[in-house]
Amino acid sequence: MNKKLHLIYIGSFFAAGIAVLILLGINGYQYYSTPIEERFFNPSHASLKPSGNWGHGFGIIGTLMMIIGVSVYMIRKRSRKLFNLGYLKHWLEFHIFLCTVGPILVLYHTAFKFGGIVSVSFWSMVLVVLSGVVGRFIYIQIPRTIQGKEIDIKDLVSMRDELVDKMKLEMLFDVRLINELDELASPDRYKSLSLLNTLLVYFKDFFRIRSFLNKLKKNMAISGFSKIRKNEITNKAQAEIILSRRLGMLRTMQNLFKYWHIAHLPFAIAMFVIMIIHVIVTIAFGYKWIF
Repeated sequence: MNKKLHLIYIGSFFAAGIAVLILLGINGYQYYSTPIEERFFNPSHASLKPSGNWGHGFGIIGTLMMIIGVSVYMIRKRSRKLFNLGYLKHWLEFHIFLCTVGPILVLYHTAFKFGGIVSVSFWSMVLVVLSGVVGRFIYIQIPRTIQGKEIDIKDLVSMRDELVDKMKLEMLFDVRLINELDELASPDRYKSLSLLNTLLVYFKDFFRIRSFLNKLKKNMAISGFSKIRKNEITNKAQAEIILSRRLGMLRTMQNLFKYWHIAHLPFAIAMFVIMIIHVIVTIAFGYKWIF
């Protein structure tokens, strides 16, 4: 999948998610904003209540999306036979899409009313989604091959050194910029940081890197570099800084990812177990959808 096709792939997921959120919000706003004790008299109650045709359907479709999103990604990740069936990062993006839109549909299935054991499943689902966002952030900080396999630290150091050498050849025109790049791209800046300090460094670096890249562009403009050449050098400089940061934080992020699995998995298991109990009880009481 080339870059343009990948953007379309991601864009379609984003557009679909936003469309679902907007359509459900607009069509159901009058009903969902009505006080719970008055909803029985709302014209949309028969269809949007949890056992209604639409409300019940939201729950079924949302649940299936989450089950498919989790199972497909886990099978692709763990099965050697499927190693060449698309890139793992693309499957992860598919997993994120289904496990984001699915909970939104489940939320509308509840009609924003939940209690008892179902509330445990709901809040577990919320925690799974939130921890998934954190997990995605940690995941992308660990350098990987295009297939999604973690890059060995020796290979990472070699890649970084090669990029540094190329950049210093490109930037012979300004020693001050080279020194600033050396400081920004030093892996030692990121070693042994706590989680809070890591977030602070990310926040500070966002502005520092933008400032450096702007100075680099201005310097190249004065030196008469072509637009294509300026973009090449700027991209290399940015790549070096990002690669150095990931190298410096590699061990920290790997450890955080291990702890994240410990926190993420129990919430997911609790959510699915209670969800299954809820489905069994619903069927036992004779609630059926359109069939």
